[in-house]
Amino acid sequence: MSIATAPEMKPWIEAMHAYVPGKAKTDGVPVIAKLSSNENPWGPSPRAIAAMQAVIAEGHRYPDPASTALRAALGDACNVDPAHIICGTGSDEILHMVASAFAGPGDEIIHVRHGFAVYEGATRRVGATPVIVPDVDYTADVTAVLAAITPATKIIYLANPNNPTGTLLPAAEIRRLIAGVPPNVILVLDCAYAEFAEGEYEDGLQLAQTLPNLVVTRTFSKIHGLAAQRVGWAVAALPLIAAMDRVRGPFNVTTTGQAAAVASLADTAHIAMVRDETIRLRGWLAEQIAALGNAGLRAIPSACNFILIEFPESGPVTAAGANQYLLDHGIICRYLAVQAMPRCLRVSIGTENETRTVAAALRDYVEGAAQGSGH
Repeated sequence: MSIATAPEMKPWIEAMHAYVPGKAKTDGVPVIAKLSSNENPWGPSPRAIAAMQAVIAEGHRYPDPASTALRAALGDACNVDPAHIICGTGSDEILHMVASAFAGPGDEIIHVRHGFAVYEGATRRVGATPVIVPDVDYTADVTAVLAAITPATKIIYLANPNNPTGTLLPAAEIRRLIAGVPPNVILVLDCAYAEFAEGEYEDGLQLAQTLPNLVVTRTFSKIHGLAAQRVGWAVAALPLIAAMDRVRGPFNVTTTGQAAAVASLADTAHIAMVRDETIRLRGWLAEQIAALGNAGLRAIPSACNFILIEFPESGPVTAAGANQYLLDHGIICRYLAVQAMPRCLRVSIGTENETRTVAAALRDYVEGAAQGSGH
């Protein structure tokens, strides 16, 4: 019998890749625009900042483990029974909670090809098998998702709007998906970017209170500008909530995070400003990218606070070349080669100045590349 000489990780953990966040720094160049992580460039509500400052002296006390006040505020704001709400350290923790409570080795978890990177991580973390469904032009295909369900399927993760592509499934398609998923399979509808969607939109919040297998996740990281506080929440049937509570980290949402989230919900004017400015600048940036269409750039229609830009596969203008040019000029975007999208660059919507800066830099890069100069 051989004797192991060192601890060995589980094979399904060894198969994982650590999550790679968007870059936050450049090499030797001052950062003038960080547009890599879909952050809210206007920051949190002044009320949220004041609320955090008001409770900071309580840092020696554990936070409310049930996020009671926050769940009550969410219930009032979204017309949801607080008993059907669970909070997490960002919606990421909740995505992991679902996998931890309902899947393991031998089970399958479905997500789309260009979906949020955390889905595969949550799947592999519990030893389940990821089933990756092809999309259509960066958009989820409901028919293909439903066709991928097998007796081994336990969970389906779907973001709408989707990160990192920005694409949106219409309400009718989401309802078709919900209706088509067997009752013993959990559908996780990830709505982290819900506030930036326009037109008819199915957020699933009311359905999640009554259906036995629907979990809707949301976050305070995006429109509320509280990414550093790590506050997420979800709505689901009571048995699902009870199961997730069993694997939820104790005291998982900080006191400052809970206070900030409650205060932010009440500042509807700030939230409306962020939404309106994001949508305005998103439309403007899409127009600027469209003007570079002769060079092969394409802005994928977005319902999020970012735009995915598709570049030619080869030639003088490429995503890799644009990414390096932007980095050389202090502009950080998200080059998606790490997610098997080497033709794509994701650009978060920044302030007016940041958005105009990245648009001008992209134009300069395209013009320089066409003339045979990368700078």
